[in-house]
Amino acid sequence: MRVRVVFSLNNRGGNVPFHHQYLLSNLINELLEEGEAQYENYEFFNFSGLKGQTKISREGLHFYSSKVTLVLSSPNQHFLDYLLNQIFERDTIQIGQLYLSPHSIEAEPNPDLSGAVKCICISPLVLTDPARDQYYAKKFISPEEDTFSDLLYESTMSRMERSQRFTEAEIASFYKFQVVPDKIYLKRIREQEKKFARIYTFQQVQQKYEVRGYTFPFLLYADPKVQQFVYECGLGAFAYHGFGMIDLASPDPSKKTIIYEPAQKD
Repeated sequence: MRVRVVFSLNNRGGNVPFHHQYLLSNLINELLEEGEAQYENYEFFNFSGLKGQTKISREGLHFYSSKVTLVLSSPNQHFLDYLLNQIFERDTIQIGQLYLSPHSIEAEPNPDLSGAVKCICISPLVLTDPARDQYYAKKFISPEEDTFSDLLYESTMSRMERSQRFTEAEIASFYKFQVVPDKIYLKRIREQEKKFARIYTFQQVQQKYEVRGYTFPFLLYADPKVQQFVYECGLGAFAYHGFGMIDLASPDPSKKTIIYEPAQKD
């Protein structure tokens, strides 16, 4: 399930860093620690960066739209409802230098996930956890190399196993998996001397991590169950820190969002 949380912007022109996933991650962790213990270390969710009308400066992204949007997703509706209720219990939320008031929630329609799915990155893809593989966590790997797709497969399968939502037989059947980058996009980025891969820093359990994140369009070949997991939980490592959120490059325009009311806490 995927929803858009719409906030009212209280200070037009306020800013956040370009990469502000760690600020959102800190906020979500704080909200979860305030409530039910079962969700304090929950991993099976994903979120985007903040979206709205922005201008760029040295300080980062300055927001000028009246509304700012955050996309949240998880296969666990109870968890998602709980997190949404935690958000809406606050009158004002500060993220960086933005002051936001929760306004409304919109549920996104379920996409058609089958065959090759053309995807775009809403947040950077991280190939692997540095606690498991420090070398590949920071090293640049070309998306055109088999190693790139293999590392994403391994980290995604590991998360699918930990979710306990799939049998051993199902996990074994998910061997067909490939990420095929848009070569025209990569060629254009290189010709313009721009970057699609950067080092990102974040903190987990008082441990500082540095990882390389990639942002580019690609085709994902995988079993529909894998595609659904990736769509709801993110692709690659550290999705619960806001990495690896993807969207469809060409969503069905006939499918619209609808107002969503989360179930109230018991």
